[in-house]
Amino acid sequence: MVEATSCGGVVIFRGKILLLYKNYKNKYEGWVLPKGTVEEGEEYKETALREVKEETGVDGLIIKYVDKSQYTFSTSTDTVVKNVHWYLMMADSYYSKPQREEYFMDSGYYKFHEAYHLLKFSNEKQILEKAYNEYVDLKRSNLWGSKKYF
Repeated sequence: MVEATSCGGVVIFRGKILLLYKNYKNKYEGWVLPKGTVEEGEEYKETALREVKEETGVDGLIIKYVDKSQYTFSTSTDTVVKNVHWYLMMADSYYSKPQREEYFMDSGYYKFHEAYHLLKFSNEKQILEKAYNEYVDLKRSNLWGSKKYF
């Protein structure tokens, strides 16, 4: 058994959530949140920002840490236990460009209920729900997008 660590973001612009559509060799892989592996010497926040930028072309701004999710999967040689650290992020536009090299064929911003139903994995749905509730609370308190919050 091997452990792996990734970081990602729930990126929001004007109330909508950024998702990526993955399709590998014409096989539906589903809609996912942007995330990726921590590189040596990199802090989790740096990884999350870098991965969001690489996979979507979006410059995110971290608002706060959301939570950690964990799942396992098998490779031909081992079982991998993956820990993913998630951040609530803000984008400054609707622009996004999916990273083709990683088999992302589409990206876009969706309303909460659309994003929730599009997401393939239940652990990402739980993270989305938690992050979106944080967003709603900040918005209600007039802190979303406010410089005084940072």
